[in-house]
Amino acid sequence: MGSRLLPLVLATAALAAGTAGLGGLALWVGLLTVPAAAAATFVAISDTLEGRPALLRAVTGSLALVLVVLASAARQNAPTETGASPLATWALVLALLAYGIPFVVWMLEPMRVPRRTRRQRRLRPAEVDELLSRAA
Repeated sequence: MGSRLLPLVLATAALAAGTAGLGGLALWVGLLTVPAAAAATFVAISDTLEGRPALLRAVTGSLALVLVVLASAARQNAPTETGASPLATWALVLALLAYGIPFVVWMLEPMRVPRRTRRQRRLRPAEVDELLSRAA
């Protein structure tokens, strides 16, 4: 199983490098983020297909993968002497938000109120005998 935190850390590093003015480093870290995000997304999708509860992680991972690819493409096609592309920056910010959604849901999960089930009453021995005599 791949690390779920690796794409998050790499996307954060790409965003930090882009905002610090290190466009070349941000490009390479962003390109390195793509296979890590794809691996994490593929693992989440395969877990979902196997019946494990990973649907939210698969959906948000897929969205984040699309955004990371968009950010990498926007950064690659940006002119070299200008600052970071706003599209690349916003795509990485939205990818980080998409990676954060499962964490927020995980934190809010204990707040769910469990449904109470009605407890069935036990049959008395006389009732059991009566049911068995009717069945025979």
